[in-house]
Amino acid sequence: MRLTGPLRAVAVLLMVGLTWLVANTLFGGESGSSVRHFFSGASEKPTAAELRPRRYKCGLSAPCPPKHLAFRLVSGAANVIGPKICLEDKMLVSSVKNNVGRGLNIALVNGVTGELMDTKNFDTWAGDITDLLKFLRPLHEGTLVFVASFDDAATKLNDESRRLFEELGSTAVKELAFRDSWVFVGAKGIENKSPFEQNTKNSNKYEGWPESLEMDGCIPLRPPLEG
Repeated sequence: MRLTGPLRAVAVLLMVGLTWLVANTLFGGESGSSVRHFFSGASEKPTAAELRPRRYKCGLSAPCPPKHLAFRLVSGAANVIGPKICLEDKMLVSSVKNNVGRGLNIALVNGVTGELMDTKNFDTWAGDITDLLKFLRPLHEGTLVFVASFDDAATKLNDESRRLFEELGSTAVKELAFRDSWVFVGAKGIENKSPFEQNTKNSNKYEGWPESLEMDGCIPLRPPLEG
């Protein structure tokens, strides 16, 4: 039986399509690869971007729960590389922002809203400790205090300044010594000691300075104060 008219055209199209599929399957190419994957059910290899670990706020390895603030603190390395304070993927303090200096680098954050209130640097090697005392004394209940050291954080600290940090939840500040590295997150009115603190004694890792410290985590926002 001979095909005529429309039937012949359909048959020709089918033959052309089948020939194309067979040729691409046998001889490769992107389309051939797609055909082979279609028939075999094999999945394509993941791309480099898919293999790369997912990055969360401030470089954390996992996301923070709801109503928590993601943070990362990095102390300065010797007297060369400045410290960093990151909160909710925003750099609050860094050399790039040109707001770091020798001593203690501090960021104040509203513990209810997570909003930045202020950033300051205090030279605790040759500066006036009175400036730090005036900064810490009037803090309001619930204020979060982020601290990252650079160079020397302890020489000018006196009993009152150490006590004020202890009231914010620090346990290491009492023994903080010349050129120790220190990162700390505390809060005004905290009932217990802060779980967010690291301190490295001067181990002479960098010709007279200890190694840099890095700490990250999630801080819960506190409910609004009553009244």
